[in-house]
Amino acid sequence: MEELISLISNVGFPIAVTAFLLIRIEKQLDQINRMLINMVELLSKND
Repeated sequence: MEELISLISNVGFPIAVTAFLLIRIEKQLDQINRMLINMVELLSKND
């Protein structure tokens, strides 16, 4: 049982940090995607 608790405490923090960073990156990628779509739409209207 102690080994399991030790494993969770050692591996849990890196997993939590990784999940946090992936969530932040996903939000930024969504914003970039929306901006690119808007740019394409604006460029297509100007042609």
